[in-house]
Amino acid sequence: MANTFVGVDWGGDAWLAVAFDTDGYDHSRVFDEIGELWGAYEETASRVLVDVPIGLVEGGDSGRRCDELARSVLGPRSRSVVTPPVREATRKRRYPAAKRTNERKTGSSLSKQAFAISAQIAAVDDLLRNVPEARATIRESHPEVCFRAFAGEPLQHSKQTAGGYAERMRTLAGHDPDAPPVVQAVAESTAGEQIRVPDVLDAVVLAYTARPGAGPLRSLPAEPPTDEKGLPMEIVYRAETPLAGE
Repeated sequence: MANTFVGVDWGGDAWLAVAFDTDGYDHSRVFDEIGELWGAYEETASRVLVDVPIGLVEGGDSGRRCDELARSVLGPRSRSVVTPPVREATRKRRYPAAKRTNERKTGSSLSKQAFAISAQIAAVDDLLRNVPEARATIRESHPEVCFRAFAGEPLQHSKQTAGGYAERMRTLAGHDPDAPPVVQAVAESTAGEQIRVPDVLDAVVLAYTARPGAGPLRSLPAEPPTDEKGLPMEIVYRAETPLAGE
């Protein structure tokens, strides 16, 4: 029975998965590959939320509407939303080649921040295109949008700072009083792995978003378009009312 709800964060070296069941926090695991992660949860997960772009632009001068809307609701944290490379550029393994491809396809440059997650974007893209069953379970989200939805207002501080950590812990505790020990348990489970504190917070908020709770699961935009491969270009979050700008 599929009753597991998973939040997945790419931590720079590995995928951190935080899983809830219907009773609450269940476990967390670290995976090297997104395919390995899918193999672990394909039989049990009702929903898996990942923090990398899924629906991709092939070319042209217009980007993804979901990214524009996410920036509009994040206020001081709007720069955390990166414009993903076009699909062809995600397959390039060197930044100059990816940048040239992106410029040729869109007329726009490619940030090094976006290039840094290109391999992970391509891996998720390949999984969803090759495994139709995964499409119904794996959806794109963004931790900062999730925190924004739970907080009810834009967060003010970077997650890399002590103030940002306190702000996000306060937001999680306001959403669920049991959240602080969940964060502690997830952090302890990553001993021996190169997982940073902000990655733990991101995976936890994605897991809370995936898990049924106050308010329905919504998306930016409310009716997302699909890309040329049929994948939705959306960022999902959970809230009782839609975020402004939607």
